[in-house]
Amino acid sequence: MSDRPGAVTMRGTPLTLMGNEVKAGDKAPTFTALDTSLAPAGLEAFAGKVIVITSVPSLDTPVCDMETRRFNEEAGKLGEGVQVLTLSMDLPFAQKRWCGDAGVKTVKTLSDHKDASFGLAYGVLIKELRLLARAVFVIDRAGVVKYVQLVREIGNEPDYDEVLAAVKGIL
Repeated sequence: MSDRPGAVTMRGTPLTLMGNEVKAGDKAPTFTALDTSLAPAGLEAFAGKVIVITSVPSLDTPVCDMETRRFNEEAGKLGEGVQVLTLSMDLPFAQKRWCGDAGVKTVKTLSDHKDASFGLAYGVLIKELRLLARAVFVIDRAGVVKYVQLVREIGNEPDYDEVLAAVKGIL
């Protein structure tokens, strides 16, 4: 496992990411997070689907809220062969409340708060804050990472068009 100082910024301040950098072409690392019922969940539950993983610092912030709502809307258009997961360090109870309040039903939220298993496996755990950096990973049906977008300034939204083009390119 390695640290990547200055890999992302928050309001221009450099931050360090922990974990190994995941790149397109890599086998998708395994991880265990908690779903909103506190049950362990990982990639194996979605085997055979195209998986879009978005990581966000916290659902209770404006940019993360907008991003997750947008991916929820887009996920509904992509069909049953695609599963969108949003991971954050928010507690499962907070994720469940947020999804209910926001009407998010297509995106599945997972909490990495317990072990930071996802954050470390995908190299997006922010050392200084113990939050996840904003990133998107697209994984094909064979479990290979086909696209990675690490948003350099965590206060910015990802490039949705690029992500959607990557997903549609492997459907």
